[in-house]
Amino acid sequence: MLHLGEVCEINPATDFDFGPDDACGFVPMEAVDDVDACIEKPATRPFKEVAKGYTPFADRDVIVAKITHCMENGKRAIAYDLRSGVGFGSTEFHVLRASKHVLPDWLFYFWRFPPTRKLAAKNMTGSAGQKRVPTSFLETVAIPLPSLTDQQRIAGQLEEAGRLRRTRRYALELADSLLPAAFLQLFGDSVRNPHSFAMVELGDALDIPPGLDATRPCAPEGEYRRARAGEVGGDGVELNSCAFVSLSEVELKRFQVLEGDILLARAIGSEEHLGKLSICQPLAGTLVYDSHLMRLRTRPAKLLPSFLVVLLRSHGGRTLFMRQARRTAVQFNINCEQLSELRLPVPPLALQRRFAAMVERVERLKPGLPTLLASVRQLRGSESRLQPAIADLDNTLHPHDP
Repeated sequence: MLHLGEVCEINPATDFDFGPDDACGFVPMEAVDDVDACIEKPATRPFKEVAKGYTPFADRDVIVAKITHCMENGKRAIAYDLRSGVGFGSTEFHVLRASKHVLPDWLFYFWRFPPTRKLAAKNMTGSAGQKRVPTSFLETVAIPLPSLTDQQRIAGQLEEAGRLRRTRRYALELADSLLPAAFLQLFGDSVRNPHSFAMVELGDALDIPPGLDATRPCAPEGEYRRARAGEVGGDGVELNSCAFVSLSEVELKRFQVLEGDILLARAIGSEEHLGKLSICQPLAGTLVYDSHLMRLRTRPAKLLPSFLVVLLRSHGGRTLFMRQARRTAVQFNINCEQLSELRLPVPPLALQRRFAAMVERVERLKPGLPTLLASVRQLRGSESRLQPAIADLDNTLHPHDP
């Protein structure tokens, strides 16, 4: 193990040769994407505006955020393709410049490693909200240093894992964006209702009135899974996260969730999450729901659940929904009567079925995506087997942790 300051230059001097009005690349903090860890939208400024008071860096330098909360969020990037090989950025960046002993990619992934940033957070100085990682920490923090060949191999594996994660995320985002776009094209904005679809009170399109659960404490030894607000909002209910509860036969008959039912968050502390909902997919076992959720069971001859879910998630549907919602001192909520009186534009069943077929096709795209995630996990597992330096890094950075 060596100190980081022994293998790279920290905040080095950078030579540049610009005239006052020459255009220079400029990287504000917000230009560094904290998910993909890259410079996403650099700006251009005249040299005279950035010559003083900003952080200079060169191609292949690694820039890392030093201020909270940008540092904890992992804002970092390797600089590439800078105008004239030099750029300028926020004063809240530290700069790491590789030497003949270390690759920029190794420095990048060293800082990306969560224990590195965890240790950096412990060593921040300054007042609350304005804490920063001091240069002295960078100079003395230990870094494992395998051979350049091994550094390149590990970095390549980590990059491939990152690429797969990005591919999976982009594929999910694309799949999730198709349905709102198709909904808007077929049905238009639900508030304006440009196709003059019949306005129907939701309660008149339900097979049974909106249902609320009886309050009953969860119990680890309970017989039935009970969905809570945290388990809804995605493609289906997160069954593996559900708590358990015991109910009488009468309660079970009243509160059981069936395939195709919709669970909707009806009382929650966040306006953003009020009304989040999921359709219940085929169930392995019995599912009920807690008092913060509401069960909607549509009348199939009038309203299809897959259409209703996308409608309520659309901008127009959300607007109509929130007009019925209320706010108390501690939470946002909507009750059964308010939801039953929610008036929504309901197109003919044939058009709903056409849209439901689109939903089904999009859903068929998603099962293949976990294969990408499995590949990511396989790579992440193999990197520690092939290169013990990754595990050594964790032990070295916080040896005193319990």
